[in-house]
Amino acid sequence: MTLTLTLDPVSRRLSLDPRDPAFYRRPFAAYETILAQTPVAYWEQLGLWCVFGYDEVNRVLRDKRFGREVLHVTTREALGWLEPLSHTRDFDAIDAHSILEREPPVHTRLRALVSKAFVSRRVESLRPAIESMAHALIDGFPPGPFDLIEAYATPIPVRIIARMLGVPEHMAPQLLAWSHDMVAMYGVGRDRAVEERANDAAGAFAAFVRDLVAQRRASPGDDLLSVLIAAEEAGDRLSEAELVSTAILLLNAGHEATVHALGNAVHTLLREEVDMAALVHDDAALARVVEESLRYAPPLHLFKRYALEALELYGVELRQGEQMALILGATGRDARVVERPDAFLPSRPTAPHTSFGAGIHFCVGAPLARLELQLALKVLFTRCPALRLAAVPEIRDSWHFHGQERLLVSC
Repeated sequence: MTLTLTLDPVSRRLSLDPRDPAFYRRPFAAYETILAQTPVAYWEQLGLWCVFGYDEVNRVLRDKRFGREVLHVTTREALGWLEPLSHTRDFDAIDAHSILEREPPVHTRLRALVSKAFVSRRVESLRPAIESMAHALIDGFPPGPFDLIEAYATPIPVRIIARMLGVPEHMAPQLLAWSHDMVAMYGVGRDRAVEERANDAAGAFAAFVRDLVAQRRASPGDDLLSVLIAAEEAGDRLSEAELVSTAILLLNAGHEATVHALGNAVHTLLREEVDMAALVHDDAALARVVEESLRYAPPLHLFKRYALEALELYGVELRQGEQMALILGATGRDARVVERPDAFLPSRPTAPHTSFGAGIHFCVGAPLARLELQLALKVLFTRCPALRLAAVPEIRDSWHFHGQERLLVSC
């Protein structure tokens, strides 16, 4: 399968179909080709200027002239934007109050509340639960080839974040279904059907969270949702809409990326035939494996930011309200900052990547994700030292969230 990629060195115009299987199955080879010529290019199929280089992406993530929203500094009329789509009203209502989509001062207030749940002490307290869950899942592995994504990579993060928020674990399959439909909105080439499914999922998800909020108001617990409710009622001005959006974001973001990060890591370790026997007994070595996996095969590849004012950067002129796309998945393949970027080196002392973002929107759940990945790999390769690939993995047709559709393995 041959990749079709053209990049004009003068205009920096890039032609590359993100739905091309030759690309989304092996996007990193394309990134290395692009980075060998330029860290910034206009990707015709996306209709956006895209930033691929590690230093360049980091700069934009921290540049206060960019933001995840823009209507806090201007109006739809001034930007010439159309009114929001009526058939995505429920989805847009959640997005409008999401910490991921807000800028200071709203973002500052929301993040301060949510960050309390991810302090190191609270995250570390989840270690026994994660390890116990991993062992229980492995106890249920079948004797023949099975899909590790379904049997292991998916249940751990979704059950843990559900437990943190006080959501019943039996709701995990429904949470996954809603999450998958909503996350599809951020993909490339979405159509009306995708938008309607996302809107239906958002409406149902919001109704579920509102019911859960009502239960927690009547009977508070020590879960994160109860903490957020208490903050709201203490006068911290956390509206019910913000409460619902925050809970949904944490449930979605708390597992979507981690599922794919774990699947990508296991696939890479097995394909590269890494000897995990010694690594599983060395926490520092496992931490390096996780960081190298996040550099080498990160799950999240695309993150957009609006220009909050007219500006010029990297030779690109942007009007207020125009977007610039940050290709987070490419930064770990930048040969200017990573030696031998195409090589997976589990003992690499430093593995520069932007899998968790940077700046004020740095992933608040990064400590939890790292712990889940380290413990899931440790228990898996301790219990299944002969783990091996049973078939060529199926890669998802979802470039922005790179991961395995199925990862058939045998113990």
